[in-house]
Amino acid sequence: MKPTFIKKTLLVLILLSTALSFSQTEVKNKIVDFSSLMPIESASIYVKETTIGTVSNSDGKFILQVPNEFATDTLVISSIGYKSYKVPVDEFDNSFEIYLEEDVASLDEILLVAETRPKTGNDIVLKAIEKLVVNMPDSAYLQKGFLRHKERNKLEFKWLIESAITVYDSGYGSKSAEELKINVDQMRKSYDLRDVDSIFSYVAYTNQTSARSRIKPKDVNRRNLSKAQLVKAIKWNDERVNGLQNLFEGKLNLVRNANDPKALFGEDMLKKHQFELDTILVDNDRKLYKIQIEGGEQFVGLDTEGIFNEGYTPKGWLYIYYDNYAIKKVEYELEAASDAQKVRSKRLFDTTVNHKLVITYIEYDDKMYPNYVYYETPKLVNVGIKSTQKISKAEEARYNKEERYYYTVQEILFSEIVLDKDKLAEARQQKWDDDIFSAKPYNKSFWENYNILLESEEDEQLISDLSKRASLFKE
Repeated sequence: MKPTFIKKTLLVLILLSTALSFSQTEVKNKIVDFSSLMPIESASIYVKETTIGTVSNSDGKFILQVPNEFATDTLVISSIGYKSYKVPVDEFDNSFEIYLEEDVASLDEILLVAETRPKTGNDIVLKAIEKLVVNMPDSAYLQKGFLRHKERNKLEFKWLIESAITVYDSGYGSKSAEELKINVDQMRKSYDLRDVDSIFSYVAYTNQTSARSRIKPKDVNRRNLSKAQLVKAIKWNDERVNGLQNLFEGKLNLVRNANDPKALFGEDMLKKHQFELDTILVDNDRKLYKIQIEGGEQFVGLDTEGIFNEGYTPKGWLYIYYDNYAIKKVEYELEAASDAQKVRSKRLFDTTVNHKLVITYIEYDDKMYPNYVYYETPKLVNVGIKSTQKISKAEEARYNKEERYYYTVQEILFSEIVLDKDKLAEARQQKWDDDIFSAKPYNKSFWENYNILLESEEDEQLISDLSKRASLFKE
């Protein structure tokens, strides 16, 4: 046999094996409530005993790429309060919608046979916090996931970034500010039309960082500002509240950072929160407590540097597994409650809900790892004006509510957990870069095999409109 023929044969085999290693089974569909026929948002879709999964969007739709090595494994579709749907991956039918039936456990039945268990919402939550040291990861791990970071006003998207990220965490017992690292691996989309708010960001940045007299937006002529000045101001405004690192290191990472000093779910938790047991639900054949979060005798504050981020009352829900007290899901809002915060929130944001957080966890090797994160907060761009001020028609246009009130949404879907010690040791030595604002080349083959969050129909339209006008998108 000729050497040339052998080389060509080997090359074909290598290319074929490479293609097979990246071959995927695409699973996609829509999840619907059997009784109401309404779409089910944030349902979990995953391969059993793996971390391969996604969540449904606001339309109940999802898409999941499953490596063919798991083709015969069980696909699980579950949502809290519903009976789960299970089927082998290779038998899933993409052409039929998935209907889930409600599944509610009886609270009275369970309490009758569990007299030694905590009965009040406060006691159940205290037990869950006590059990965090057992239920949360106690050693280092890596998580790989998909980030969608978007910003919009009441009319349109102004900014969208989609990235693949890696998170390194030394475990629950460590301080996240010291032992948690984030890297932006790949960039999928980058649209930026925030030039409309650049003057406001520049004014806020200058007033915060300069010792000279305070300035107002009406005093600034954009033509006199360089691009570098505007970029620096916008980036500063992006990071001071909405930075990716802040989301993991801050107080709103309620469960992971519960052992930090001044944690919201720390020692003084019941002074700022009260918890009321609502009912017991079912999640994938396991019972869990549904507990309502209410305000306590003290306001909640976030201690944000350079911003008055105090004076809130908490609202929301906790979902805690009945058998081991592991926290499955957190739904948490902070609403302006003090007089000062009510005035500030209405004037600057046109809303009293300043922070909205959802975190769901997935159990893997008997530990609870973050699976999906949703964080929404108003964006501080409407500065330098009070409703009592008299302003000209030109200024009134600049302060148009529809244009000037912004909010930012960060969503993260984690789809892989790495516990290999060699890979962890290697990760500790690498250079970590959490800057989601720096452009990266588009890697088409990477994204063809990477699990993402499916956009809603509304998002798709807004993104389409944005992409036609965007200046940063490159493929």
